[in-house]
Amino acid sequence: MPKITFISHEGEKRQVEAENGISVMENAVKNNIPGIDADCGGACACATCHVYVDEAWREKVGKRAEMEEDMLDFAFDVRENSRLSCQIEVRDELDGLIVRTPEKQF
Repeated sequence: MPKITFISHEGEKRQVEAENGISVMENAVKNNIPGIDADCGGACACATCHVYVDEAWREKVGKRAEMEEDMLDFAFDVRENSRLSCQIEVRDELDGLIVRTPEKQF
């Protein structure tokens, strides 16, 4: 199982063993990661699963789709490495992925 490290805005790190084939957001919810609200349940209809992908992982995670770009307009403190974690599917190649949660979700 791939491991994902979630780092809170305050710097607290939590590493989880993630399930392949489901999203980073779903893995966060299953592991009670604070800062991932996931109000829409993964439908890319809100921005409450916003994360910052560590620079070393941006290329492996891939680019944002147009719908994700549109939803990020509603997120807090959007950056170049911002992603909606519901749009990142976990796979073996993402073993070691590091994401940070923003100060708050809208």
